[in-house]
Amino acid sequence: MGIGKVAVVGCGMMGRGIVEVTAAAGIAVTAIKATPGDLEGPRSKIGQSLGRRVKKGKMTEEQCQQVLDRISFSSDLAAVADADLVIESAVEDEALKAELLKKVEAQMHPEAVLGTNTSSLRLESLAQSLERPERFVGLHFFSPVPAMELVELGGIEGTADYVYQRAEAYCAEIGKTPVRIKATPGYVVNRLLVPYLLHGIETLESGIASAEGIDTAMKLGCGHPMGPLALSDLIGLDIVYAMADTMRRELKDERYRIPATLEQLHSAGQLGRKSGIGIYDYSGEKPVLNSAIKIDA
Repeated sequence: MGIGKVAVVGCGMMGRGIVEVTAAAGIAVTAIKATPGDLEGPRSKIGQSLGRRVKKGKMTEEQCQQVLDRISFSSDLAAVADADLVIESAVEDEALKAELLKKVEAQMHPEAVLGTNTSSLRLESLAQSLERPERFVGLHFFSPVPAMELVELGGIEGTADYVYQRAEAYCAEIGKTPVRIKATPGYVVNRLLVPYLLHGIETLESGIASAEGIDTAMKLGCGHPMGPLALSDLIGLDIVYAMADTMRRELKDERYRIPATLEQLHSAGQLGRKSGIGIYDYSGEKPVLNSAIKIDA
């Protein structure tokens, strides 16, 4: 049985990206806001993202409109009822996600697959309140979703084989490469990536090099498309903070300790590109170091 329709619960950056790539692959998709608010925001941002593709010559205006026509928007969880696959993509908070998944499952068709886009939480914990845990699977996308090919695919002990198969088929249909992994906090990528991001912030704090110097060194010295500080801002410092906090607690590993600068910026709501300021200040023509960050002499 194929995936005829998808519903994505959560209209943040990741949720919108999943909606966009699903619709671009020719699949009807419903974008459902997980929090109160106007639906015009996510509709407009998806339109802007597709518009950038048109400007770059990656699709025509007609194709852009066809993609938009495949997307419907709702603030009602009951809109998942006719979906073959539902993907939860809300904020990285275990209690919130578990409660949301329980509510979503209650509205789903009993034959549908329920996925979560968590990047660091234990799937077993999220599945505890589900009535049909055998239909539950982790589908961890990467940001920006339209550009990143990987999807980490994980399940719990009881996840049915056909659920993996349907999830893998969906990934292939939207042009992504699924890598099946053991569902532990952080999976593969974030288990390796988060200590790198945190150490990049600690290196800035120590005054070994400027922010621009650190990012340039990792780009040119390791062939990375983006340095750790710019990448942290792109991901969102709230997300980096949540992943580090969860993995330090779950794995009892000090490599995930939160640097003072990240603690400071997180508390101040300076979360990176999404807020206009994080490690870098994006208010000018060119990003510059946030003047609030203290550097050791």
